[in-house]
Amino acid sequence: MLLAACTTTEPRLAMTAPVPRVNPIEVARYAAPQGEKFPVAPIDLSKIDPKYLRQQVDYPTDQSPGTIVVDTEDRFVYLVQEGGKALRYGVGVGREGLEFKGAAKIGYKREWPRWTPTPDMVKREPEKYVKWEDGMDGGATNPLGARALYLFKNGKDTLFRIHGTTEPWSIGHAVSSGCIRMMNQDVIDFYGRVPSGAKVVVL
Repeated sequence: MLLAACTTTEPRLAMTAPVPRVNPIEVARYAAPQGEKFPVAPIDLSKIDPKYLRQQVDYPTDQSPGTIVVDTEDRFVYLVQEGGKALRYGVGVGREGLEFKGAAKIGYKREWPRWTPTPDMVKREPEKYVKWEDGMDGGATNPLGARALYLFKNGKDTLFRIHGTTEPWSIGHAVSSGCIRMMNQDVIDFYGRVPSGAKVVVL
């Protein structure tokens, strides 16, 4: 009887109610990934501008396939592919992420990395960062998220990172601190495609 009541109450309303258009491929792509050391929350795609979702795009460039191009102004990271294509990821940028320009290499990569705020971050906002001066272990609440890639130039750490984030709402925006941040699902994908030593060009 409960079922019958449900199916006969204002049927026209139920039939004419708008159905949100959701791409099931993207829903699956941004679901909670399995097999991770720590839980990764699914992404609510209704809160993300579709242009910032991972996608293959036309990208004519003189950079060779495998090069990473970081566009801090338009908030994209491109992984250059063959045939004038690239895999594009939406990113958020922070103050530290705007301080480096030019060419570098991925010095090393880490899964569920340990995070230590920079001295500048501690100086700017001691009430927020001083308690983490000695670092924070990797985990679900760590600001670097599920993965981090560390950029080096001439053998020296640039303090510039491409990393995950626990704040997917920040993708496409400039936030107060941090480097180049990706949604955790994207940085996991990116990490698996990019080897240590890969060339990085920051525009």
